[in-house]
Amino acid sequence: MRADNTQHLITAAKHRHELTRAKTIRALRELDDVGTAVTFETVARKALVSRPWLYTQPDIRAEIGRLRGLDRQKAEPSIPSRQRSSDPSLRRRLESANSRNRELAEENTRLRRQLAEALGRLRTAGLHDLDGPAPDPVPTRRSSVSIGPR
Repeated sequence: MRADNTQHLITAAKHRHELTRAKTIRALRELDDVGTAVTFETVARKALVSRPWLYTQPDIRAEIGRLRGLDRQKAEPSIPSRQRSSDPSLRRRLESANSRNRELAEENTRLRRQLAEALGRLRTAGLHDLDGPAPDPVPTRRSSVSIGPR
């Protein structure tokens, strides 16, 4: 009578199953990191496994579904999930931008007020032509200059 080798076969099958799962999870991560669209087809091709096998693995199937949902929600190029901004982070950036806008608006108001005051002082000083050079308080006579070859 032959020896019972079923335990060795079971152990080998479990080992092969775990290797296949690890290879599939690694493929999922690589596809997501690169920004490639994650579908059952791309994962199966990358991991060298069959699509039907992917459907029998609940956790892998759920992760593919989650990543597919993220891909459908965005129109811009794919960004790996670990690099995507969180909602609290985006809110903080928006608050910061709004705060900076308020500061700049206040600075504009202050600078316009200062400019108006400076223009008012120039007008009261009698300098009405603000576009041209300031008039000389004491006119000086300039020497004549000849234009021509030297």
